[in-house]
Amino acid sequence: GQVIYFGIKYRQGSKADRSGRKSTSHKLETFWIGGTFVLCVVMYVFSTAVYFQLYNPPANAAQVYVVGKQWMWYLQHPEGHRETNELHVPVGRPVKLKMTSQDVIHSFYVPAFRVKQDVLPGRYTSLWFRPTKVGKYHLFCTEYCGAEHSLMGGSIYVMEPADYEDWLSGKRAQGAGGTMASAGEQLYQQHHCAGCHGEQGQGGRGPSLVGLLNKDVPVTQKGSTAVSTVKADENYIRQSILEPQTQIVAGYDPIMPSYKDRMGEDDLLQIIAYIKTLSKGKEVKP
Repeated sequence: GQVIYFGIKYRQGSKADRSGRKSTSHKLETFWIGGTFVLCVVMYVFSTAVYFQLYNPPANAAQVYVVGKQWMWYLQHPEGHRETNELHVPVGRPVKLKMTSQDVIHSFYVPAFRVKQDVLPGRYTSLWFRPTKVGKYHLFCTEYCGAEHSLMGGSIYVMEPADYEDWLSGKRAQGAGGTMASAGEQLYQQHHCAGCHGEQGQGGRGPSLVGLLNKDVPVTQKGSTAVSTVKADENYIRQSILEPQTQIVAGYDPIMPSYKDRMGEDDLLQIIAYIKTLSKGKEVKP
């Protein structure tokens, strides 16, 4: 409004009084710069708090593993229950999703929960939500992923805790199988991982896996002798299985073969779940 007013009043050819015009005002500049700075700081503080809230789920969050494939969502609970294009969760409990893609970039989007996260091949991403109302909610992929992208969807079922327990009991009665960790242990033995890492993760020709998750590991990069430190999170374990020559644990020979063409994303998630159980005597965050 002021811009329009002054534009009309002081337009070229107008007879407005232009005497006494000030070229500068320290008070006005201080107020303008100071006010803008305070506003930016306030916005930064609030946005930072929201960021940490979004990326740090509560400690009691139930973890669900998600694999995106052309063109479906594969989901598995740590207890072993598997779902396709559906996810059942109890109302009021936070849920953390650990996600990866089998092929191309997908995006996990639940509009009603205001959550969206890209699901990438070659790494793990995560998001969390806390459902507050019982009902059925739409799940979409919002990253164009091929000819049948529009069909890649599903449903989130938010249930009362008692109904959720009934659903779990039904899954157990149907023989949903063992836990992800138990399936991972079978794969661990099937691929003869114990030959180098020991039956219970003890070191041998390969480093020990006991207490590995979230541990600082000294490594050498491919083609270099310099030693650096990396945190052994899920992405590190995944890369160590698929591309073991990229980062070699210091003090060990690069003899581990690659399982890139021999192990799918489902198997990787199960083996990582088993390796987590080898963290004896340590509190491992999901």
